[in-house]
Amino acid sequence: MGQPTSQPSSQPSPPATSPTAPKVLPDKGPPSAIIPGNVAPAELKVFDEATGQFILPALPYPFDAMEPHIAAKTMEIHHDKHHAAYVAGLNKALAELARIRTAAGDSALVKFWANQVSFHGGGHINHSLFWNMMAPPGKGGGGSPRGKLAEAIQKSFGSYEQFVAQFKATAASVEGGGWGWLAVEPWSKQLLLFQGEKQQDLMVTGALPVLGIDVWEHAYYLKYQNKRADYVNAFLNLINWEFCGKLYDRAIAR
Repeated sequence: MGQPTSQPSSQPSPPATSPTAPKVLPDKGPPSAIIPGNVAPAELKVFDEATGQFILPALPYPFDAMEPHIAAKTMEIHHDKHHAAYVAGLNKALAELARIRTAAGDSALVKFWANQVSFHGGGHINHSLFWNMMAPPGKGGGGSPRGKLAEAIQKSFGSYEQFVAQFKATAASVEGGGWGWLAVEPWSKQLLLFQGEKQQDLMVTGALPVLGIDVWEHAYYLKYQNKRADYVNAFLNLINWEFCGKLYDRAIAR
């Protein structure tokens, strides 16, 4: 069911080491209180400057807040195990590259550790955004976009209904594990839908995420088993369009 929590199955096995457990910050409040930054929201602390370590942000809601659409146990495992593993893996990779720069590590492993930075770094930022792109149903989750984002979806996809159809097809048909993304393409400023393989592949360089759905099996398997399309349908009831709208506003202002 998805990749192992300690090391994703699609990656080569690193030398035997024990990554430092990631720090979990206290809850900073509901997603509506978060002001988005260019990539990661400014109030969503994903990096601790004091320690120079990436950190695991707490969920902005209880594990059971997404019931009945996503099971509480799925949310707990997804956040506390999978996301935590990405944070630990990213910190470990950066530490090993630092050792190599000072001739304390094996320079032959630069390619491996650089790959780990890409994979685990993508996993960390993707998930930090993902938790806040959702909100409990009836408490910010669900409905439809408003304001500039609604206008942009109309312009880019013809209608909200046409966007939803393409979004569901995009996410449901990702090959293997990965993501479905709605993002602003930086040159044209239009919205595009992408399939993201693994955590980082296939995203257009510089594209700024507005909405994403994790379609690795670990995100839905306990409730939906192999019925990914049912999970994608359920996710529509959880989209935090207010948060996504703020991400969109920041993206087009760049």
